[in-house]
Amino acid sequence: MPPLVLVAPAAFKGTLGPRQVAEALAAGVRRAAPTATVLQCPVADGGNGLLDVVLPTGSLRERLEVTGPIGDKVSAELGWIDGETAIIESASACGLALVEPEDRHPMRTTTRGVGELIWTAADRGARTIVVGLGGTATVDGGTGAARGLGWTFENAAGEPLPEGGGSLTDLASFGPGWGLASRVVALADVATPLVGPDGAAPVFGPQKGARAEEIPQLAAGLANLANLWAQSGHPELASRPMGGAAGGLGAGLAYFAKAELVAGADWVLERAGFDAALAKADLVITAEGIFDRTSLVGKAPGEVVRRAQAAKKRVAVVAGRAEGLIGVHTVAGDADGRMLDLRALTQMAEQVAREALRL
Repeated sequence: MPPLVLVAPAAFKGTLGPRQVAEALAAGVRRAAPTATVLQCPVADGGNGLLDVVLPTGSLRERLEVTGPIGDKVSAELGWIDGETAIIESASACGLALVEPEDRHPMRTTTRGVGELIWTAADRGARTIVVGLGGTATVDGGTGAARGLGWTFENAAGEPLPEGGGSLTDLASFGPGWGLASRVVALADVATPLVGPDGAAPVFGPQKGARAEEIPQLAAGLANLANLWAQSGHPELASRPMGGAAGGLGAGLAYFAKAELVAGADWVLERAGFDAALAKADLVITAEGIFDRTSLVGKAPGEVVRRAQAAKKRVAVVAGRAEGLIGVHTVAGDADGRMLDLRALTQMAEQVAREALRL
């Protein structure tokens, strides 16, 4: 009986969208096994590629001008699942890709544009707003997004607080926003809490451009913010899983927008009908640019691997670079982790299908 192969890749950040990757992998599988049935189920977890995965072809996708991570205007995307459900990627408003390497400075970068997108969606009639949290250039605890929703922040002298994570140590009080009637669902790609040794600042600060000597100040600022939340009746936000996603934007949206924090991979896979397809599959192939141990803690490709293994299915990973994986059939690019093009992905998928299906 011809095999059924389930192809479920994520985006390759900055180069290829999840649907492009899925098509390239499917082409490779068909070269190896021309009679195979190939199901494409591109995945995301709240980061790059979320709108491409969730929105059907022809869905309304708007470009809106909002405040970017360093304060200039950027063109961000607002998508519509239906007339009452909007969806955004935080990275389109404050993503790391929007900031040149020399300007990556989470002491000053802001999530304000995310709040502006949320407010615009609500103003246009969205009753539910889904916010993907991955890939931001920020560690501001969501205070920037709150500003986009009308909240104000002051120091002990009653002066407005500068934007960014670096000023949060001076935060003494905040004033309420405009009042958001919409339900907000925040999709996290990590389980990281806001504060602590494994909190947002030490875990994500370096990759967002923070220098070693700035990490303690960012961590202290988030702890100060969490303390103010505790004083107003929400002590749980300091240690809540997923609160540290996007440099604390997860916890910030939970407080300032009453958001529900949800594991992004679970949310996307459920919408995509992944488990039903998995039940029929003989082989599952997932992919992402860099697949390592962190991929197995909240990332969509890691969740694909986990579910496939739990279902006792053959599973394989195609990646630009793979590190520290045991018990997972992997085909990776060069050791330098260079980005793969579509042709290379097709060749690697052909190889992994031949090996996994013993052709």
